[in-house]
Amino acid sequence: MCAIFGSAKSRALYFFMGKSLRIGGEPLGSHAAIRVPADVPTELEAGPEPVELLMLQGRPIGEPVAQYGPFVMNSRAEILDAFNDYQRTQFGGWPWPSDEPVHPADAGRFARFPDGHTERP
Repeated sequence: MCAIFGSAKSRALYFFMGKSLRIGGEPLGSHAAIRVPADVPTELEAGPEPVELLMLQGRPIGEPVAQYGPFVMNSRAEILDAFNDYQRTQFGGWPWPSDEPVHPADAGRFARFPDGHTERP
């Protein structure tokens, strides 16, 4: 399914960690994504345990926006082109042996560069 969003100025809040959160006095029953107006103060109230949120906001671009999975373009046709490009080329290839976007838990902090060298703190 392809979602088309208008250019109304809004914020997207993603509640992804914690047990309870109220937004504007309304409880969210579980982890969720919610749109709130960017130009209106909105009260966020965590429950007794800490919560984590991701807030995204941007300026309206004055054009239609089509979104499907991780792809965001201006039309459904552009989404299909991007999806086909990804399936064909993986956007330039993936140099690691697995498609999983994670590293082992014991890897610690590091940076791996395109030339293959790795730096650790």
